[in-house]
Amino acid sequence: MLQDTDGNSQTTRLLTLLNVSALKSKKRVVEPEDAPERRKKRRGIKFSDAESDLNTDTSPEATADTTIAPQNAVEDIVMAVEPDEAPEDEDQQDSSNPYERYFGANPAALTDASKLAADQREWHTVRQRIGSLYASVCSPREGGPITREHKGTISDRLMKTFETRQERQTSAKTQVQNDLLSILTSHHDLHYPCVPISENVIAREAIMLHALDHVTRKRRRIIRNNERIAHAKAASISPPEDVQDQGFTRPSALVLLPFRSSAMNWFNALKSHTMSPSFQVENQSRFMSEYGLPPGAVDKLESAGPGAYPEDHVETFKGNVDDNFRLGIKLTRKSVKLFADFYGCDIIFASPLGLRMSIEKEKSADFLSSIEVLVIDQMNALAMQNWDHVQFVMSNINKLPKDSHDADFSRIKPWYLDQNSIYLRQTVMLSAFETPEMRQLFNTSLKNVTGKVRVEKTWPAVQVPASVDKLFVSFDCSSPREEPDKRFNYFTTQLLPKILKSAVQSTNTVLFIPSSFDFIRVHNYFRKNSPVSFAVLSEYSSNQDISRARQGFFSGKKSFLLISERFHFYRRYKIRGIRNIIFYAPPDNAQFFSELLSYPFLDDGVDASDVSCRMLYCQYDRLRMERILGSKGVKSLI
Repeated sequence: MLQDTDGNSQTTRLLTLLNVSALKSKKRVVEPEDAPERRKKRRGIKFSDAESDLNTDTSPEATADTTIAPQNAVEDIVMAVEPDEAPEDEDQQDSSNPYERYFGANPAALTDASKLAADQREWHTVRQRIGSLYASVCSPREGGPITREHKGTISDRLMKTFETRQERQTSAKTQVQNDLLSILTSHHDLHYPCVPISENVIAREAIMLHALDHVTRKRRRIIRNNERIAHAKAASISPPEDVQDQGFTRPSALVLLPFRSSAMNWFNALKSHTMSPSFQVENQSRFMSEYGLPPGAVDKLESAGPGAYPEDHVETFKGNVDDNFRLGIKLTRKSVKLFADFYGCDIIFASPLGLRMSIEKEKSADFLSSIEVLVIDQMNALAMQNWDHVQFVMSNINKLPKDSHDADFSRIKPWYLDQNSIYLRQTVMLSAFETPEMRQLFNTSLKNVTGKVRVEKTWPAVQVPASVDKLFVSFDCSSPREEPDKRFNYFTTQLLPKILKSAVQSTNTVLFIPSSFDFIRVHNYFRKNSPVSFAVLSEYSSNQDISRARQGFFSGKKSFLLISERFHFYRRYKIRGIRNIIFYAPPDNAQFFSELLSYPFLDDGVDASDVSCRMLYCQYDRLRMERILGSKGVKSLI
């Protein structure tokens, strides 16, 4: 999205969109009868390369009223819910309806005071226990802690099958799901930076239940208003005025994921709530072929025996790990349509890279203008790919669109026109652990005026081989901006010279560097200044380079081995020949610390006294150090 340099340009663009929309509405009145068919063939951005006819409906009902925007077409009347499935209070446009209370035309939480508090980060923060979860709850000044339950806020149709499935699982898993739903249905943002592997599936199911309920309620409201407008037109009376029920474009939920296998996991969560015979999934075979492994392929991670690979590595990399994908999903009352058009879908599954390539190719991110629920899963994996892609997507969400896309502006919610959607969007961030980049995103980019919740955890110290000589070396740093330079200067002038003076510590030494920028900087320093031989293992190393580096280090031909954290994240090789380990900075994944310290003992005859470890750190490494030393142990060090 292009940045506006003129203070009035946003208003000018919005007025232009209104004028274009008005002109299009006038033109539709005099169009010939076959105009709807021609409009269906208009060019649009697609999530798939192949053409899709999922949203095409040639029934008379679909072309009866050409004055209604395509996203409100009568063909969607199939989503109308029967009276026994939609209680009367669910369809009332008042505060008793959970959806209307938070995403209606006039949400109570959206006030000038709450927007100002969000912009200036003046949150009222309380620590609260929400069931089994400990969390920091941030609310605008007039806000308060979470007190409500999720019971009664999810539609009966979805909740019935969900509770039936909960009866077959343990009470601990049910408790976690209920705790998450208590936060989600209160429409707070959620930052859960300590999701254990055992809770991945149940967390996805709970979040997808909430997202499905949100989309279903929104479409139900649009369809009900379509009926009201049609009835008013048939009776030749004035149409209702309280029909502001949509955004600029149809997609309202976005799930950002690192790999196609992750999309497969979220599809399974979606499918668990939309099972046959109540729902039919269209294009499922195509989805399985494009997002699963090729026919006949064997996943070496899943087929390997227990203990061959770390559990978190298997969970992350099993299946199809392509990181360039986009998938649109359209929901009707009885079907889930995969590979829907960008502007005709309700939910988007995509990787940050896939979205960025699409946005830059089409020079438009309008399909992200009306996102109301955003889920970012496996953020620790996204950080290892390219965090800049995540920031790019975040900078393009909930922006004023460049084109009207045939939207009926009389149906758009006022807070969209006032560019206040960022204050109501609900964001869910999930990760195995937290990094400073995630905390920064939580602190500065999430402005939900309802409030936001960050789950906290008391971390235990990681288990490492006993009696290994571990030395944590601190350096002074007064500003985060100075941290890279201060760390590099201390390493090259203080720590490394001392190590090189020791005949024992200057051989069989691994230098582990978490940041890719630091890795390049240190690598260049070694190339120009190091008096010792060294080899390099990075995420860009070929298989031949890796084999040569490992063999040279193990044989003693190379005294130093430089390893990037991204290399270890993607490859997880067990390195032999290690006697000394230097951590240029604490690793983001605390498990990498214990793994590196265990590798020396892969060789026969190695005693704990033969192994040494040095770690360079400062006060800005607190999050990483806490996961290594434990929440209690880090207090004595930082």
